[in-house]
Amino acid sequence: MLKIVSANLNGIRSAAKKGFFEWMAKHDAHFVCVQELKAQEADMTPAFRAPEGYHGHFHFAEKKGYSGVGIYSKFAPDAVKIGFGCEEFDAEGRYVQCDFGKLSVISVYCPSGSSSEERQQAKFRFMDVFLPHLQKLRDCGQEVVLCGDWNIAHKEIDLKNWKSNQKNSGFLPEERAWMTRVLGDVGLVDVYRRLHPETTGEAYTWWSNRGQAWANNVGWRIDYHISTPGIAEKASAAAVYKAERFSDHAPLTIEYNGASAFLKG
Repeated sequence: MLKIVSANLNGIRSAAKKGFFEWMAKHDAHFVCVQELKAQEADMTPAFRAPEGYHGHFHFAEKKGYSGVGIYSKFAPDAVKIGFGCEEFDAEGRYVQCDFGKLSVISVYCPSGSSSEERQQAKFRFMDVFLPHLQKLRDCGQEVVLCGDWNIAHKEIDLKNWKSNQKNSGFLPEERAWMTRVLGDVGLVDVYRRLHPETTGEAYTWWSNRGQAWANNVGWRIDYHISTPGIAEKASAAAVYKAERFSDHAPLTIEYNGASAFLKG
């Protein structure tokens, strides 16, 4: 069995102060994919770089205090890829891939378009260049799990107030149609939805800091495991951890029974 976590930290230093690494040690996952580090390489303490028992690999943004992703793994990877080959978005620290035998684990942080129209247009550009990359991953012969904050709620079931958000970034028709292409034309799998096709409130992974969103569970499901079909079929359990709050997101853990065989190549 492989246990894989996706967690947007909204600042690794902030999450550490709130107990994320203590939780991670107890949780004992094989892979922990983190996003929105908001740190540069110089900000990474030894404990951030390689918590006890883990190897760490990261993609930092050029802009200070912005974006950044990482993967913690119990195993040393055969290969590490930083960025996915698009200069504009690789400068923002959005993609790190670690290969282990026949399994590739990826931490990805897709852009948000909520701050301005300019950023929404950047998000659309990202979607345009990332889709063919996803097709390459689907066709590469590896089993792949992409963990991360995709900043898109795919369907009405994936957020509390879907009616009032239809014109807002994260639930725009173009964004939702793109996710449908990822899961349809490209042939990847939304692993949580495979296990829990009808779950609503328990599936949310992000809550706005405005108002009483957390208290009232007015959430969005925007953190995913998106995988190739072979490893998706191994998924046996999924859970969103909400007993403690490390950021405005909650960690999503999925267990894959029998998937350790992929590590052997």
